[in-house]
Amino acid sequence: MKRISLTTWIFVGMAVGVALGVLQPGFAKQLAPVSNVFLRLIRCIIAPLLFSTLVVGIAGSGDMKRMGRIGGKALLYFEIVTTLALFLGLAAVNLVRPGEGVPIRQTAAEAAIPQTQTSFATILEHIFPTSIIDALARNDALQIVVFAFLFGAACAAIGAKAEPVIAFCGSLAEVMFRFTRYVMRLAPVGVGAAIAVTVGSKGIGVLFGLGTLILTMYVSSVLCVLLVLFPALPIFRIPVGGFYRAVREPFLIGFSTASSEAALPLALENMELFGVPKHIVGFVIPTGYSFNLVGSALYLSLASVFVAQAAGRRMSIGEQLVMMLTLMLTSKGVAGVPRAALVILAGTLATFQLPMEGVAVLLGVDALLDMARTSINVLGNCLASAVVARWEGFKVG
Repeated sequence: MKRISLTTWIFVGMAVGVALGVLQPGFAKQLAPVSNVFLRLIRCIIAPLLFSTLVVGIAGSGDMKRMGRIGGKALLYFEIVTTLALFLGLAAVNLVRPGEGVPIRQTAAEAAIPQTQTSFATILEHIFPTSIIDALARNDALQIVVFAFLFGAACAAIGAKAEPVIAFCGSLAEVMFRFTRYVMRLAPVGVGAAIAVTVGSKGIGVLFGLGTLILTMYVSSVLCVLLVLFPALPIFRIPVGGFYRAVREPFLIGFSTASSEAALPLALENMELFGVPKHIVGFVIPTGYSFNLVGSALYLSLASVFVAQAAGRRMSIGEQLVMMLTLMLTSKGVAGVPRAALVILAGTLATFQLPMEGVAVLLGVDALLDMARTSINVLGNCLASAVVARWEGFKVG
């Protein structure tokens, strides 16, 4: 029993969850508390783990110029891959045209779609915490990163006087990594329960309701991995086998739970074990959760043009390019918003006078679409940390 890997057990949990959802939907829906307990345990790890690893990494590096350089390289890489993902989605939706023949009707679900106006000013304000306690309580990764970055810089600046604080943060990080291992033993059960609840509540018919769109999303996700993400491995000389072993479990947890937060602690630990330095892992992956949403970018380009096609609206290439630019800007810094992709999509449809009921149609299959985009987000952020590490001259693998 001990020889069976966690990855295998997660696959078993997913299969059992699907079977329960199909054969015993009533019982499957009652497993929601099991899934929620697992996700709560994961979320309670995030804030202390992020804070401690980042403070130790930055204070240990003692070189703010280097951290600024790492940030610049990370943001450049983020922008390149998310832009490529947007255009891949745009090409796929125009080639397959999944929206044609899908009737859009006004439904009560439309009223439940959250709407927001996102601007550069609101994103900029959101980055900086008013209270670190509040940011820690909400697991706001970006605000925690900003505070920890400045806190670590202050520790590095005062030198020996900060050694007790740095030692405490180092011990806290080790404790939280061990805590993560304990929680991960529950992953097969938590993952199975999450899948069972989704299939049990939505029904197996959710797999076929908007089949062309779902198939387009999943094929595009595979193409995104092969054409957008995978080329970075040979370019930056990152070992393929070692990287696969490091990301497979965070990827599966992200896919099965549709929660980037659930995959974050294991992603941080595995990429550090892969050889990415602490200060790069602790900075790049959490920052990527707001600025490197490759899967979400792919989904947004697909979904926005899908709604236009379903509504019978013919958009010129120029209009679609402007829409992609809008999505590129508004999708930054909103990772902490529940159903963030739907929030951004709703705002974009309103901007381009497309029917909001299109979002309500997508809401019915969003659980399946969310699994694909979340897992690609997790994979993209793990890869980004390895790319930046190799770019900085570190050996990984």
